[in-house]
Formats: sequence, C-alpha cells, structure tokens
Amino acid sequence: MEHVGEWWTLLILHDSFDGYTRFDQFQENLGISSSMLTTRLKTLVADGLLERRPYQTNPVRHEYVLTELGRSLRPVVVALAAWGNSRLTPAERSMILIDAHSGEEVEPVVVDAKTGRRLDDSDTYVFTAGPAASDAMRHRYAARPTTPAEAVGLPQAGTEQP
Repeated sequence: MEHVGEWWTLLILHDSFDGYTRFDQFQENLGISSSMLTTRLKTLVADGLLERRPYQTNPVRHEYVLTELGRSLRPVVVALAAWGNSRLTPAERSMILIDAHSGEEVEPVVVDAKTGRRLDDSDTYVFTAGPAASDAMRHRYAARPTTPAEAVGLPQAGTEQP
C-alpha cells in the first residue's frame, strides 16, 4: 500500500501504463502542480516503480519509464478501474478496457492462478496471518487458519492424529 496509497501515484502510474514518460505529458494530462508532480515522481523513482532516464542533453531532460516492479502494478490499476466502472452505467464510463486486437470490451476479474476461480467471494477467500506477520497481525487473525492444511481441517505435519 505504501506504493499506491496516494491518489496522484495511481494517476501517474495509470498515465505511465498508457505510454506517458515525460514530465510535461503527466502535468498536462493530470493538471497537477509542478511541485506535486516533482515530489511524486521522485518518490516513484526512489520506490523503484519508475526509472529516471535522460532523453535530451542540451538542456538535460529526463523521462520516467516504468520498471518491472512498476509494470507489476498494472493488474492493481486495472482492477481498481474495473471496480469503479462496475458502479457506473456504460454511458457514464470515461474509459473502458478493451482487447487491443479485437476491440471488444473486457471485464477484468481477479482470479486464483491455480484454479481460475474468482476471488471476490469473502466467504470463500479470507485473509490470515502470513509467515512475517507481527504479533498484532497474528492476534487479529488468531481464529483463522494459517496454512492450507488448517483451512481444510487436515492435521499439521509433525502432529499426531487422535
């Protein structure tokens, strides 16, 4: 969340996915102040989401190109856009996602990579504490299973069955 929790960050990343790389492109498209854009771009570079590269030498000008880490956030932005669009009528949507080859509109959903099942059912899929969880996080999810075996009621490795 530290990477995408700020509104301008999401908008800059969205523009980056659309091919924008230059300061003036971001500023013109977003209507953001120079100081705010400078701050957000510096943070995105420091966080490893964008790479700052010179594209002109006299005077020196830089462009901001998505890194692999930055590109990996595209599904998050697509899912947020799909969520927003799902609350609008088709006529109210300012942008839609389409298949670049067929031109057909697509409906993004988040699915489990192993099963292909949708993950939007909060009764079937729940969060639980992970291996690096803090004590507070472990307490929060104390009643939840912490391993796949626990989730389906199987005995843990190294434990005896009655």
